[in-house]
Amino acid sequence: MIDKNGQIVRPDFVELSEYAKVFSSLNSEKEALLRDIAKDMAPRLNEVTEHFYEILQSIPQALPYLEGRTDALKKTHLKWMQSLFTGPFDAAYTESMYDVGDVHVKVNLPVEFMSGGITLICNELYRIIHELYQADPKRAADAVSAISSVMGYSLLIMQKSYNASVEEQLDKFLLITGMSRALFDKLASTFKVLL
Repeated sequence: MIDKNGQIVRPDFVELSEYAKVFSSLNSEKEALLRDIAKDMAPRLNEVTEHFYEILQSIPQALPYLEGRTDALKKTHLKWMQSLFTGPFDAAYTESMYDVGDVHVKVNLPVEFMSGGITLICNELYRIIHELYQADPKRAADAVSAISSVMGYSLLIMQKSYNASVEEQLDKFLLITGMSRALFDKLASTFKVLL
């Protein structure tokens, strides 16, 4: 969002963190479990990153975003993967995920790439969890639930950047044109009716 002086207003990251945790069911028990399984997951996270980028490189629409950057992206991705099992999932983590989403917006990454990417990563993480804890189905199920929550939490925050970007563009348009939000909304609703 842009204020009346044309300055970008960032969200309250404590509030956004709490909001995202409710939607993703990321609670203290799940956070503790993620930290507990970190020792088992850490040696396997590079597999997840390698598999993820291998799949991305097979998707023609993803190639322009990877060209000449794959090695650097893999390093960043692996660092993020490690943070999923160490936390803390606080305002600082929320702000960093928001900024990751913002970078994705700035490079014009289609929003569906994020949800698709999260799905690819989750599939690989779940496969590893089932390998590691096949003798303990309850632990495996709890670990999958915790991973699902932290991934949903991260995705929700990154997608907030996309929403904010659209709002910022609209706010800039309104500021430049001098049009009020009420007039814009009325014009937009009239346009919808005409379609």
